[in-house]
Amino acid sequence: MKHIISALVENKPGVLAHVAGMFAARAFNIDSLVVGRTEDINLSRMTIVVIGDDKVVEQVRKQLAKIVPVVKVQDFVGQPVVARDLMLIAISAPAAKRPEIFALIEMFKGKVVDIGVKLVMVEISGPEAKIEAFINVCKPYGIKSVARTGTIAMPRQI
Repeated sequence: MKHIISALVENKPGVLAHVAGMFAARAFNIDSLVVGRTEDINLSRMTIVVIGDDKVVEQVRKQLAKIVPVVKVQDFVGQPVVARDLMLIAISAPAAKRPEIFALIEMFKGKVVDIGVKLVMVEISGPEAKIEAFINVCKPYGIKSVARTGTIAMPRQI
């Protein structure tokens, strides 16, 4: 089962290495890890996606909470959450195929961010399933490169 864990951490050098080291030392695999500043300049939010059973993820959560620069840990499983990924994708786009490619971009509510002679670079954001679906429909045209952020998430405010 996929778990999205949010860790509010002190915004200090070495915190990311400390957290990543904890995962490595205990042989926990990270599916994705995103770190960014919050509204408080002293804090950053780590969004960590871990795949595993509830027992494994509970152990991960407890180990994270023991790390001194970690202020708060939350597992979003079972909670309403807004989760998004961001991707830049460079697609082979010869002139004859561009109308088809642009139609796909529009259907997925993507944004063309760069156009070259042979390639078009597109920005897509949304749930991970949407990102994967866009990659799949682009494969026949030829994908030259992909850069993804991984998942960011916040609990829904009901």
